[in-house]
Amino acid sequence: MSQAVRATYKQVTGDLYAEVQTFYAWQMRRVDALDIEGFAETFTEDGEVVHAGGQRQRGRAEMLAGMRASLPRYQDIAVRHWFGHLLIEPDPDDPDTLHTSYYTLVTQTDREGNVSFQPTFTVNDVLIRQDGRLVTRSRVISKDTPVAPPAPELAF
Repeated sequence: MSQAVRATYKQVTGDLYAEVQTFYAWQMRRVDALDIEGFAETFTEDGEVVHAGGQRQRGRAEMLAGMRASLPRYQDIAVRHWFGHLLIEPDPDDPDTLHTSYYTLVTQTDREGNVSFQPTFTVNDVLIRQDGRLVTRSRVISKDTPVAPPAPELAF
């Protein structure tokens, strides 16, 4: 997915950055361990996920149903989600809301130790603070695609 790159982002505190990084580490360890109930609990009850293929899941019940249907494809492999280039922007109107964007790489390792890489994605989340802890209200996952080079300038 091609995304416009802004010149500046509002800086957040180191404590907030560490809190968000820890939240994602905790969230992804649940999904990688196939703890789908624990993973679903990291979303609001009415949370929403829009997958790269356009499928939309609303609410924990739909998320759980989709994850249960996918479990057989994770038999005999270890999945790891790797996140990087995390950007965090506080919502200017709501101090309990954060907008995040990051890149993700997913690896799958079989019983023999062979690793395969899945396509890369850009993920945009809205996190909220609920009962003193972060949870995901919405997630939009976009498959990365090549960016078109800029058009050459014409010299006259």
